[in-house]
Amino acid sequence: MTGRYGVDQLSWALLVISILISILSRILDSQVLAMLYIIPLGIVLYRMFSKDISKRYQENIKFLNKWNSIKRKINNRIQRIKGLKYYKYYKCSNCKQTLRVPRGGKGKISITCPKCQTVMIKKNPNAKDKFLCIFFLLCYFLPYLFY
Repeated sequence: MTGRYGVDQLSWALLVISILISILSRILDSQVLAMLYIIPLGIVLYRMFSKDISKRYQENIKFLNKWNSIKRKINNRIQRIKGLKYYKYYKCSNCKQTLRVPRGGKGKISITCPKCQTVMIKKNPNAKDKFLCIFFLLCYFLPYLFY
């Protein structure tokens, strides 16, 4: 329809939320949830047929900014878990910057933070620590994946 806003990413997200609430209401056999799934659908319809295009566009931009920051955090965590085979991650004691150090070798290593130039002496990570690192990182990151 001419002069209407149509469907955007926020509308799709609201539609997915509505479907998830509907499925959850069927699983839990809840009348309250069965009524709540209509609210996101109503918002989607209102946004689709709205003539105030600039306001709907601004709402979508705000949603995309929040969505992209969440997506970036999840991707960073996934990349960090994938890199556990070759890298060990440390936090700078001064500025809390995350530092990535290659695995291998024996003894202690000197790590210099590129942000604040603090020098730390740490035990050199080797492949024996890999299983423990994966276990602890999964325990650390698992709650963030389900919020």
